[in-house]
Parts: sequence; structure tokens; C-alpha cells
Amino acid sequence: MATAYWDDLDSPPRGFWDAGHKPTLIAAFLYFDLAFMVWVLLGPLGPDIAAALGLTPAQKGLMVATPTLAGAILRLVNGLLVDRIGPKRSGAISQVIVIVGLAIAWAMGVSSFAGTLALGVVLGFAGASFAIALPLASRWYPPEHQGKAMGIAGMGNSGTVLASLFAPILAKLFGWNAVLGLACIPLTIVFVAYMIMAKDAPNAPPAKPLSAYFQPLKQADAWWLMLFYSVTFGGFVGLAASLPIYFTDQFGLTTIMAGYATAACVFAGSLIRPVGGALADKIGGVKMLSAVYVVAAIALAGVSMAPTLEAALGTFVVAMLALGAGNGAVFQLVPQRFRDEIGVMTGLVGMAGGIGGFYLASSLGFAKQLSGSYQPGFLIFAGLAVIAFLSLALIKRRWRTTWSAALDGVRI
Repeated sequence: MATAYWDDLDSPPRGFWDAGHKPTLIAAFLYFDLAFMVWVLLGPLGPDIAAALGLTPAQKGLMVATPTLAGAILRLVNGLLVDRIGPKRSGAISQVIVIVGLAIAWAMGVSSFAGTLALGVVLGFAGASFAIALPLASRWYPPEHQGKAMGIAGMGNSGTVLASLFAPILAKLFGWNAVLGLACIPLTIVFVAYMIMAKDAPNAPPAKPLSAYFQPLKQADAWWLMLFYSVTFGGFVGLAASLPIYFTDQFGLTTIMAGYATAACVFAGSLIRPVGGALADKIGGVKMLSAVYVVAAIALAGVSMAPTLEAALGTFVVAMLALGAGNGAVFQLVPQRFRDEIGVMTGLVGMAGGIGGFYLASSLGFAKQLSGSYQPGFLIFAGLAVIAFLSLALIKRRWRTTWSAALDGVRI
């Protein structure tokens, strides 16, 4: 039988791999990984879909941004479900909806801009997996290991790499609509593994009245954490969804080469997330985030002025490394402040991240259509990173003095 840290509080601290439940952590990662793969699927398929349906730049931006917005809203719903019925059952329901929705879209076909938006809403259920996979893993681990546990589960961001690598190739071989059906195969395999491996932690808080789940919103710290994640995760997922179209439009790459370029950028941001969480455990999430916002702002500003593909690719990788590390750092902080409300807070913070991604992806499309350039979209988001840095500088002293007393020396 699995044991967790609360079963043996008087014993010496154990290493990370002995402190929680490894099968659940692996299941959370696999679920998150494949869910993210299909969440951003319209990005790598975007150039082909846009050519087939004759979409404008603004429509292309809205098409790839819709799953992000739907995922943002549904993350709040999933956060509530996690605290009401548990993360394992919530995840099972969400996975079935995505698999069935993709199968229907493949069988019936997507033949209009409105159809792409409807498909985007279905894919939003995959993006909402964030509010399930992270609490599923988090509840098994003690405070000193939260950054690592949340980072490993959250490394499912790497699913966006799979979409960027394989979706354009499969679309070239079988047609872009066939990719929707092919995606159901790995999703079904992971669903079976998830049902076998995942287990809800025994320390789940009791069900509360619905209104009680929104109590964190009465506290300023919840809003700050939402702001910080809207920049780090919003930047990550917004770029992951938009880069295939950006590379084809800006530098004339083929869809397959644009997928490879996007995969390189996304892989960097995904791989670094657990590193960001581990560093936040060591030096504190506040210090980690401060560095992240400075680097991200500089890199995004650099992207806006990159004259060549090589320069753009290099600055995108730097930006994604910073944003990915920031994702891990934010979720080192969330369970320290809101452990009893981790389900709904994961939903709220994740919702804010999705909204940030929707803004970035859609604004790039509108910037291109209105000004003929993507530059304004990148510069505005760089400015948001600066605002996040200044906001963190204003509140970090209060956080360190008020949180630390209750965390027995855990760094924030």
C-alpha cells in the first residue's frame, strides 16, 4: 500500500521519490502530456486549415486561440470538480469528452471557420487537464517537494512538442482532418494507463459548499498568483499555438519545417519546467520568478525585432526557457499559500494562464492583420512581463514575512 508524508510525520524527511506515489505522478504526467498534445493541435495544423478554408490572419489567430480560452474557462470547472469528486474521476470524464469529440470531428469533417471554433471548444477540455493533473500529483507530496512534483506533472507541457513534430507530417501524408482521428489512438492508450495507475491521495479535503470554493478570490494573493501565471504560462501556450503560423507567414517555411522550429522552442520550455520548480524549492519561487520576468521581457522584445529565422529561433528558445521555468516557479508558490484549496486554486491560476495565452495568440493575429507585422503583439506581451516583475517586487517582502512563519523554513 502506498504511504505518503502525512502517514509518518515524526520520521526524518524522505527523498522525493520516496515521499509520494510514483504511479500517480507518472499517470498525471502522461495524461497531461497527451492532453496538451491535442490542446494545441490547431496550431501545427493551422497553416493547412487556413489554406483550405481561406482564413484571414485574424481568423487564424482566433482559431488557434479558441482552445486556449475554452481551456482557461474549463480549468475553473475542473478545479471545482477535483475538490468535489476527486482528481482521478474528473480526469477520466475529461479524457472521454476529448476522445469522443475528436472522433466525431474526424468522422464528420471540419469545413468552416465556425467548425474550427467548435472544435477548439472541445479541445479546451484537454487544456483544462491542467486543473486535474497537478492536484492529482500535488496531494501526494509534502511542502518541501511541491516544486519538483508539480514540475514533473506539469512537464506534460511537452505534449505540445509532439503536436508540432508529428501533426504536420501526418497531415501531409493523410490530410489534416485525418490527424484528428489518429490522435484518438494515443489518447485511448493513455486513458487506459491512467485508469490503472492513478490513485487519489487519502488527504483530500472534505466537500464544501459551492460558494466556499471562491473564498480564495477574496484574498489578494490569489489574484497576484493568477497575474503571474497569466504571463508565464500564457506566454508559453500562446507561443506554442501561434509559432507554426508565425514561421510560415514570416519566413515562408513549409508546415513541416515550421513544426520542427516550433518543436525546438516548445521543447525548451517544457523541459525546463521541473527545473524551474526544483530551483524554486531551493532558492524560493519569488527570486526565481523575478529573474524569469526580466529574461522573458528582453527575449520577447528581441523576437519582435529579429531580422532572420536564426535570430528569431534563438530568441524564442530563450523566451520559452524563461517562461517554462516561470511555470514551475509559480506552482511552487501556489500550494504553499493555498494548500487546502489546491484544487480550485489550480483551476483559478490555470484559468488565468489560459486567458493570457488566448490574448497572446489572438493579438498576434490581429496585429498582423491591422499593421502587417507581428511586432506590436510581441512588444505588448514583453511589457506585461515587466509589469509582472514590478508587481512581484512590490509584494515579495509581505509574502516572505507572512508565509514563512507557517511553512517551517520552506523557501518562497
